[in-house]
Amino acid sequence: MPAPKTKKNIALVAGGDSGEKVISIASAAVIKKNLDASRYEVYTIHINKDAWLYVPEKGKSIPVDKNDFSVKIGTKKINFDCVFMAIHGTPGEDGRLQAYFDLIGIPYTSCGQLTSALTFNKGYCNQVVSKLGANVSRSIHLFSDKPYDVKIIQKALKFPVFVKPNNGGSSIGMSKVDDKKNLDAAIRKAFKEDCEVLIEEYIKGTEITCGVYKYKGVLTALPITEIVSKTTYFDYEAKYNGKSEEITPARIPEESEMLCKATSVVLYEKLNCKGVVRFDYILSKKGLYFLEVNTVPGMSEASIIPQQVRIFGQTIPVFFSMLIEDALWREKQDTKYKRQDTR
Repeated sequence: MPAPKTKKNIALVAGGDSGEKVISIASAAVIKKNLDASRYEVYTIHINKDAWLYVPEKGKSIPVDKNDFSVKIGTKKINFDCVFMAIHGTPGEDGRLQAYFDLIGIPYTSCGQLTSALTFNKGYCNQVVSKLGANVSRSIHLFSDKPYDVKIIQKALKFPVFVKPNNGGSSIGMSKVDDKKNLDAAIRKAFKEDCEVLIEEYIKGTEITCGVYKYKGVLTALPITEIVSKTTYFDYEAKYNGKSEEITPARIPEESEMLCKATSVVLYEKLNCKGVVRFDYILSKKGLYFLEVNTVPGMSEASIIPQQVRIFGQTIPVFFSMLIEDALWREKQDTKYKRQDTR
């Protein structure tokens, strides 16, 4: 008789050190609820700069052994087969944890270290995406340790502009500036969230977003979502407090839909993305403009990717299982390649 199949141990990593911590924990709760309990033993791990803790549903939290990313529950040591990344912002979306997991040899569901670091830095990512042929808004990149002249910026860019932390998400610290006299205050607000600030010209148009994922080598673009904000722009209130209408599939011409999906697939490949990512754009009269790429997109009840997955005709539990199985499959492919390379 064959031995009974054992469950895989999955570390569901949440929390982080940014203002997106609350969203991350909400995403993790949805992910855990939807992971197949017959296939996976799920351990929620909260990570921040002060502590790495396994947080059980009952009982006290248990510290994680950072030497091998293991947890000791009583006398039993738990090692993990895969990490399901649910940290939005640092250190889970900027490549720091990815580098750590690469070093100790644990596969994970998100993009790799280099891709994560590049795409998390909006200014640098825009430069690369522009070289790859996508349209991007004109912008100025500021650093906290370098002086800047507000008057020069006012002359260099066409208003309105968006001022945002360069390394961040969920529109935290972001402002839309219509009047030039309010620029300096917006810059100072953004610098409270990050040591780098990006100032971008506003592009009038329809905001759309496209999820893309790869499963065992096959790329799929999910249905496009149109975002209609009830606030001035798609800010934190609009994203998480019901101040927006998200319409899937988007009410855009077929040729625009095809362009958006094709652009997203090309960028996914060229940026060497992994797992599921979400590309945000503005569709204007002048064309399709890239805004940013989210390499650890939200998975909460209010998040866009789960909406797109359902419209696509896939169940959330199956989709989450596919992300784990793809990460494990990629690890096997990498191992095969390394073995062949050493012969």
